[in-house]
Amino acid sequence: MGKVKAAILGSGNIGTDLMYKLQNSEVIELTAVIGIDEHSDGLKRARDKGYQTFFNGIQAIVDQPDLADIVFDATSAKAHLHHAKVLKELGKRVVDLTPAAVGPFFSPAVGTEIGDEPADNVNMITCGGQATIPMVHAVNAVADVSYAEIVATISSKSAGPGTRANIDEFTITTRRGIEEVGGADKGKALIILNPAEPPILMRNTVYCEVKNMDEQAVHDSINDMVKKVQEYVPGYRLKQEPLIDGNIVTIFLEVEGAGDYFPPYAGNLDIMTAAAARVGEDIARSMTVVS
Repeated sequence: MGKVKAAILGSGNIGTDLMYKLQNSEVIELTAVIGIDEHSDGLKRARDKGYQTFFNGIQAIVDQPDLADIVFDATSAKAHLHHAKVLKELGKRVVDLTPAAVGPFFSPAVGTEIGDEPADNVNMITCGGQATIPMVHAVNAVADVSYAEIVATISSKSAGPGTRANIDEFTITTRRGIEEVGGADKGKALIILNPAEPPILMRNTVYCEVKNMDEQAVHDSINDMVKKVQEYVPGYRLKQEPLIDGNIVTIFLEVEGAGDYFPPYAGNLDIMTAAAARVGEDIARSMTVVS
């Protein structure tokens, strides 16, 4: 099976870590890393690894559409609104790592198969969404979640300019993901930037009110889902056994990054790139089957 060509749009922290995630892929051939700052660390590292690099943004793909069949957008929500239109016109498959939410939401642990005809633009929700929505989905599958609330706490050091500029989009997009992918009737999302030194690992609290409590089924479903996420994020784990009180389930999670480019405490960033790489590979497989 031949590899499918892909490019990364955005040479910041997310794009750079994604480069490391994709470099050994069995189904994706990373061809280019594209940014807007010629001297960015991401583009320098990409050049050192032998990838083509460009610093004229989306125009690089417009000028050379054969660069890639799949484009990973690791820029910003605002930028992606423009990029999505351009890439659609070019017929590219897109994995969107911004909170723009142009395409359908996707969590690889919840939907393990992308399908034979994937959407042309798949949205990776948010870091908090990738960490917590699988838990909401796991509880909802056996107990019917009427309300779910998540709190994502991340190290302030792991929140770059993109994260800080998209706080509003984070809360809105994550809430939608809790409902549309997690299955909760109603959702709410919060994010906390913790300035502690040394930096803390990403921690998440998931609070679910359910209609049909079955404690053993809830425990089993949660533990099964943790194993699914660990297939692509080995540092994903429960901090303690879920707490069940009446019709309320509370789950405490911790995410440690793989340390490819980010420090291990930046699990919030690592889970996004790991999930995006997994989804991109699923799309690549579907494209090779179709072709």
